[in-house]
Amino acid sequence: MIGRTMDLQSEITTLKGVGEKSAALFHKLHIDTLRDLLFYFPRDYETFEAPVPIQEVRVGQRAAIRGLITAAPALRHVRNLKILTVTVKDETGAMQLTFFNMPYLKNTLKAGSRYYFRGMVREKNNHALFMEQPGVYKEADYQNLTRCIQPRYSLTKGLSSQSVSKAVKQVLAVDTIREAFEKEEALPPEIVEKEGLMPYWDALMAIHFPQNGAQLQEARKRLVFNEFFFFILMLRQAKDLSGQAVNEHPMIETAQAGRFLEALPYRLTRAQLSVIREIGEDMTGETVMNRLIQGDVGSGKTIVAVWALLLCVSNGYQGAMMAPTEVLARQHFETVRELTKTYGLPFKPVLLTGSQPAKEKRDAYAAIADGSANLVLGTHAVIQEKVRFSNLALVVTDEQHRFGVRQRENLKDKGKQPHVLVMSATPIPRTLAIILYGDLRISVIDELPGSRKPVKNCVVGPAFRSTAYSFIAKEVAAGRQAYCICPMVEEGGMEGLENVEDYAEKLKAALPPSVRVSCLHGRMRPADKNRVMEDFAAGYTDVLVSTTVIEVGINVPNATVMLVENAERFGLAQLHQLRGRVGRGEYQSYCIFINTGSTEESEKRLEILNHSNDGFFIASEDLRFRGPGDLTGIRQSGEMQFRLGDIYRDAAVLKQAADAVDACGDRISRSTLLRYEELVGKGLFNPVDFTSI
Repeated sequence: MIGRTMDLQSEITTLKGVGEKSAALFHKLHIDTLRDLLFYFPRDYETFEAPVPIQEVRVGQRAAIRGLITAAPALRHVRNLKILTVTVKDETGAMQLTFFNMPYLKNTLKAGSRYYFRGMVREKNNHALFMEQPGVYKEADYQNLTRCIQPRYSLTKGLSSQSVSKAVKQVLAVDTIREAFEKEEALPPEIVEKEGLMPYWDALMAIHFPQNGAQLQEARKRLVFNEFFFFILMLRQAKDLSGQAVNEHPMIETAQAGRFLEALPYRLTRAQLSVIREIGEDMTGETVMNRLIQGDVGSGKTIVAVWALLLCVSNGYQGAMMAPTEVLARQHFETVRELTKTYGLPFKPVLLTGSQPAKEKRDAYAAIADGSANLVLGTHAVIQEKVRFSNLALVVTDEQHRFGVRQRENLKDKGKQPHVLVMSATPIPRTLAIILYGDLRISVIDELPGSRKPVKNCVVGPAFRSTAYSFIAKEVAAGRQAYCICPMVEEGGMEGLENVEDYAEKLKAALPPSVRVSCLHGRMRPADKNRVMEDFAAGYTDVLVSTTVIEVGINVPNATVMLVENAERFGLAQLHQLRGRVGRGEYQSYCIFINTGSTEESEKRLEILNHSNDGFFIASEDLRFRGPGDLTGIRQSGEMQFRLGDIYRDAAVLKQAADAVDACGDRISRSTLLRYEELVGKGLFNPVDFTSI
């Protein structure tokens, strides 16, 4: 076999066909070694169907056709968009193909040539059929693709799934790597046998190149089981080590905390008051608080957190509140300053973020250290090494960035066992929450304030796009703002899925020139992401085209429209999270889900969102609809970012892993964790990133 001297730490340039230019593209995906490549799992899979006559294609379905190009392609420019159109036909009919920003195809698609084209079939107002951005294949290439399931990877421009696949195949063919994996096993053999799990090396091969759907499911189950098992095992260990720690910061319920609630111009809901009572009992009790607040978007978690921080500060201690983005941290800081001014609260807040000037940071460090600042609001900069608290008693984490096992260990250096309050806007079903948050007590805010206007929803097909764009333009003309969500960052990730970069250009061409459009995605530098979000929050841009990176971390009450492309490819809970970005102000808000799928099941799933704004109900339905056979969805971001595992799709595996951990005795648990750490050190095991979970 090739590369017998290679090992997992070998640079990717040791592979045939991977030169410096290709390596630079792989580096953008954080792939530098053979190990990085081996654990760079496909994000999706495709089965290439046999071509059908044009007359038999169905609108809204993905199809492959074999067509003859009847005339030279036409190229036109619309603002910054280059639009190439070409007509193809077969014995049964004709169809127009449209390509955006791909002018080079004009030299490929010559009149009289015949190709296979694969994409989503659309219909114009005059009932003419067309495809946008279809894949173009030579006959032999397409025939090869129909023979097996094809992996599709998250990509960067200039790198194709085929290039990644070829590189992965080379790694899998290295004898020394295969032998190392076959000899080592992280899980105890009795668990592998009892749970009927595929051998680890077999799972690694099959996750990249499955022979069929059944093998893919078994491979995925094995790798997901590993993630869940070791996460839960470490969680249980952390809980056992900490036990019920003594409350080092005894508090009493103060008059200031009570007067604050009475002075508010609105009444808190029953659920909010119930959670406040539970927090008060924790913080005035004998043991340290470790509590999770689960609350739907707009349920009023923030004001509950402010009350807890007020109780802390009015007892003479320091508090801290962390948010996932600098934009949201600043918004929390401004909220607390306004509340302090309005109600005469004893807060002396400081802001601490990574992008602050050095002098501002030094001043903040000094104020935190000497106690003159009794409340710190910021990002994860709050728990950096330079931050020294005088008397930290409470840490609140907002949105998805709950403290992981190791992060909470870091807190011990900041104070003597501070109380921890975690807020999550993802309403996870309680059966799963008990497993995932086994070290936290759970509180639920399951009702919305009566003054909040429900978001109006609609699920529509691609033909509604032009109407949706007109509606967005109307809202912008009225002074409002809008989000447009795409599943991909750039062209080339997956056929038939909208990407942020091209979609932003299409929107600019479709909307009036006065509408200001910007784009946002996770591959941008943190400073650039902050700038884009801050500009949108300040109203300097009208429409933000983004991936799901805006799922948390930005609060724009002026935004009234949320349009989600390829909505059928997301989980219901994630779509509900996205919808929560609108409806935060006084104006009526709207959510438009563009369904580009064609199955009856995708329509049923999206109709749940069309008729319900109840996040807990939607989460339970997500659990019911998604299963291990659902392998074509967009990777769920948001809460619990495992590499492969999805708490909804893999709920059964999560419960199975939890039961397996519970069945392990202390001796097996300790030896298994030692074995896990040993294999991680050798690079033979893909570690669970506990800092992001």
